[in-house]
Amino acid sequence: MFYVLCLLIGSLSSNEQRYVGMTTDLKRRLQEHNAGKSYHTSKFKPWRLVTYVAFSDRAKAESFERYLKSGSGHAFANRRLW
Repeated sequence: MFYVLCLLIGSLSSNEQRYVGMTTDLKRRLQEHNAGKSYHTSKFKPWRLVTYVAFSDRAKAESFERYLKSGSGHAFANRRLW
């Protein structure tokens, strides 16, 4: 089965910084963020995994990621996921 993971990571250096992304390899992606390989997250490293949600369908995972990046998705994540 193919899993796509939506991940939420929080900066250990700045509590206000959060990141929502999608990957097929959770461990590798978190290592990349902490190694500074992502322009958007490199200045707030180190990062820690806060929440991840696994989907067996890529389209559903992409849809959930888009939702979490929307206004109502931010409100949902703040109440339920962070």
